[in-house]
Amino acid sequence: MATSSGSPKKSSSSSGAAARPPHQSVKFARRTSSGRVVSLSRDDDLDMSGEFAGQNDYINYTVLMPPTPDNQPGAGSDAKPDGPQRRRMGDEEGGGGNATAAAAAKMDRRMSVMKSSDNKSMLLRSQTGDFDHNRWLFETKGKYGIGNAFWSAEAEEYGSESGMSMSDFMDKPWKPLTRKVKVPAAVLSPYRLLVVIRAVSLGFFLAWRIRNPNPDAMWLWGMSIVCEIWFAFSWLLDILPKLNPINRATDLAALRDKFEQPSQANPHGRSDLPGVDVFVSTADPEKEPPLVTGNTILSILAADYPVEKLSCYISDDGGAILTFEAMAEAVNFAEVWVPFCRKHNIEPRNPDSYFSNKTDPTKNKKRPDFVKDRRWIKREYDEFKVRINGLPEAIRKRSETYNSKEEMKEKKLAREKNGGVLPLDPISVTKATWMADGTHWPGTWLNPTADHSKGDHAGILQVMSKFPENEAVMGHQDEKKLDFTGVDIRIPMFAYVSREKRPGYDHNKKAGAMNAMVRASAILSNGPFILNLDCDHYIYNSQALKEGMCFMMDRGGDRICYIQFPQRFEGIDPSDRYANHNTVFFDGNMRALDGLQGPVYVGTGCMFRRYALYGYHPPRANEYSGMFGQLKSPAPNAAAMQSHLQSEEDDSDTQPLASHPDLTLPKKFGNSTMFTESIAIAEYQGRPLADHISIKNGRPPGALLLPRPPLDAPTVAEAIAVISCWYEDKTEWGERIGWIYGSVTEDVVTGYRMHNRGWRSVYCITKRDAFRGTAPINLTDRLHQVLRWATGSVEIFFSRNNAFLGSKRLKFLQRIAYLNVGIYPFTSFFLVVYCFLPALSLFTGHFIVQSLNIAFLTYLLIITICLTLISLLEVKWSGIGLEEWWRNEQFWVIGGTSAHLAAVLQGLLKVIAGIEISFTLTSKSAGEDVDDVYADLYIVKWTSLFIMPLTIIVVNIVAVVIGCSRTLYSVIPQWSKLMGGAFFSFWVLAHMYPFAKGLMGRRGRVPTIVYVWSGLVSITVSLLWISISPPDDSVNVSSGGVQV
Repeated sequence: MATSSGSPKKSSSSSGAAARPPHQSVKFARRTSSGRVVSLSRDDDLDMSGEFAGQNDYINYTVLMPPTPDNQPGAGSDAKPDGPQRRRMGDEEGGGGNATAAAAAKMDRRMSVMKSSDNKSMLLRSQTGDFDHNRWLFETKGKYGIGNAFWSAEAEEYGSESGMSMSDFMDKPWKPLTRKVKVPAAVLSPYRLLVVIRAVSLGFFLAWRIRNPNPDAMWLWGMSIVCEIWFAFSWLLDILPKLNPINRATDLAALRDKFEQPSQANPHGRSDLPGVDVFVSTADPEKEPPLVTGNTILSILAADYPVEKLSCYISDDGGAILTFEAMAEAVNFAEVWVPFCRKHNIEPRNPDSYFSNKTDPTKNKKRPDFVKDRRWIKREYDEFKVRINGLPEAIRKRSETYNSKEEMKEKKLAREKNGGVLPLDPISVTKATWMADGTHWPGTWLNPTADHSKGDHAGILQVMSKFPENEAVMGHQDEKKLDFTGVDIRIPMFAYVSREKRPGYDHNKKAGAMNAMVRASAILSNGPFILNLDCDHYIYNSQALKEGMCFMMDRGGDRICYIQFPQRFEGIDPSDRYANHNTVFFDGNMRALDGLQGPVYVGTGCMFRRYALYGYHPPRANEYSGMFGQLKSPAPNAAAMQSHLQSEEDDSDTQPLASHPDLTLPKKFGNSTMFTESIAIAEYQGRPLADHISIKNGRPPGALLLPRPPLDAPTVAEAIAVISCWYEDKTEWGERIGWIYGSVTEDVVTGYRMHNRGWRSVYCITKRDAFRGTAPINLTDRLHQVLRWATGSVEIFFSRNNAFLGSKRLKFLQRIAYLNVGIYPFTSFFLVVYCFLPALSLFTGHFIVQSLNIAFLTYLLIITICLTLISLLEVKWSGIGLEEWWRNEQFWVIGGTSAHLAAVLQGLLKVIAGIEISFTLTSKSAGEDVDDVYADLYIVKWTSLFIMPLTIIVVNIVAVVIGCSRTLYSVIPQWSKLMGGAFFSFWVLAHMYPFAKGLMGRRGRVPTIVYVWSGLVSITVSLLWISISPPDDSVNVSSGGVQV
């Protein structure tokens, strides 16, 4: 609406700008409610950042201002006072009409500048003449202006007119939920350089060893060369995936602001987080005590996660009534334990661990009733433990009582049928196991019979705690219980599951039980994420679920198949004799794999994306080609692959086969329509929020606020149907869907299949340990555990899950890591041979080299120094201790010469002869000595795995004695050969020290006569050897040809 008088001014100013530099100018703008900045200046089309902006880069301003009476802009330095100028501009803009006077005044205030001569000095800089906005803010009535630091009361008067309010400035910017913390270059760069130097040195050393054989003992030289080449290859497989370690950090505050704070899409501030189903697996209440399992369940039910979004399932693969009733007791105790934890912010929320904690329980506790509440809940927990301990006897007595009643009924019926006289034939009554309500237990009976044994019983599903209300249910003061006023007393849903088992079906051990829980949970709760825990691994950090959810809900989280947490253990002896903590693997190898495609799945403490478990592909993936996978290209999406597969079905003769078996899409989920319909829902609910332009494949905010529908009888009946033993017939469960069958280490195979499809995983190390569990500290149990792992690796190597057969979606170094998983047990052959080489050298008087010359010692020194420095730097970036690293090296030799060797033999027997491998559960119970928590450490349980390490120890000790005797009795002692053989023998014995200590039992219990007899036997054998094979008194000197 510019008038004719306004146009010449604009044209003249434009023509003048072409001839001379422009005056300093200020642009004014305002921010709309949508966040867009709208210019309020007339000269908005004037470009002042061109050729005249060289001397003063601050020539242009964009000042964000509201149109207030005390902030009145003008147009130039020679303007008239405010009042006349305001009226004149109003006439020009509004045409002089009275009806538009108010609107003209508003527009005039938006387009004016303070031009009063009184204000000129404080609006201009003293030297440059530029507009001084800071001085205007603090020296005028504008005070602090507008922003998110201060908002004056007068601002509300013009908020509606300008379309601005305080909320425009209080909208927080988008924040990522996680971030990568790179290892410092000062540590990582030398680490990589030393790896290259040692690899090159190993190459030169092996080349020198091959070119310089020992003609005096070619057999000794040949064995050593083969072993050293394999060790170099094995070291490369282990070290290459460690070249890119990273750390990660989460932002729980940003997660809370994004999903649990009131917003336009969530006005009531309900949780918009997706649901999580927690799986706990157990099989034998004798080896896995119900009290331990009950404490794990209590820690889950008390986790700091929205109650209505959390569900817990326990799989009892033994179908034991003891586990069933123990879980019922645990749910009953949870009704007071869970609100107590919320009221006083208890950590950890495992009652046994909390009450066993040696720290001050009142630390950081401020509520005056905490001591009273803790004393009361401690008494309740003690009573809970007593009830759990008394369950076996109570079940037995109850069953005997009911069985005796049944026997009396049978006798009464027999007497009535036989004319009031008991028949001569004895009356037999099945000894059943009875529940508390007077019905037969459908699972395994105390006296197993047909249809009621561990491998033959009906499926059981019992929802012990139904879905909680969607709104918080606050407690009240109760004289019999605690005062839970203002505390949410809801507990999550809990269900007991025992799948059906029948003779003639392959139930596939733990993997089959996990798949049954996946199907049952999809029918009942269908949480888009699944956390699986062993029965002895409890939640130590109540916010662990939220820590993992930060990765799943962050940008790119839709490509993550699982979040693996490190395993931390309690009850380990202080010296960690058998490397039970395994920190080198969990803090070193796994952290390094996180910098590639992600860590491997280790069986527990892992949060899965349900959609990924179903065998589907990630929404986006890459393919890697070239010799070292250096060529990266986007992989075809699932829709394109589906159309390709359909075209293959239409014309199978002309179309090529799929590129890789793992890249085909799953089809056969079973005949449950309810389960099939739940797949798309789980996929949608597992997406991150689409609250940023960089979020792909997201969902809108507020999509998960609706309450869950209550459970009904048809739903529970469908859940029972999907855990039947026949459900998996003619389906892809265990082949492409769920946990993969065919290996005792189903965890590694399941994670490998997901990585093979292009998914990636994340390693989540929290400041406070996420989960804690127990590990076997007894030598025999520890070796059997390692034997099971190694046997699974051998099975992987001889199966289609070998990384050699992986798809193009597997990164090169990730493929190397999975190759190492399948190859490392085969190192045992070479390790056993190499451990005997020092003894053979001392027996024969020869060494692996002809002489300890300078070249050999130099190579050995360089390789050793490089390995030491690499280990120190690895300790630096992984955070492990030197003692932990040394314990890991020791147990690597112990396990490699015992369990790994047996695993390779068992794996070969399975592949060649088809002999199946069976393993027993690792006992979770402690030793019999209740006064010593480490009593199990000193128990010696003989196993055939002891034979090879014990032989290596004895042979090396005897060889050292024989070598010393041979050298002492020689006419010309060859001390260099003795030192070489003795040094390597002591190296072997140093690694075997924890094994020898474990065989000795408790300290001080080894009789002195054992040491005496050991010395006498060694001396006798050495003297006998010298008499049979006397030392060679002749030495050939090659340089001078002198023979002595």
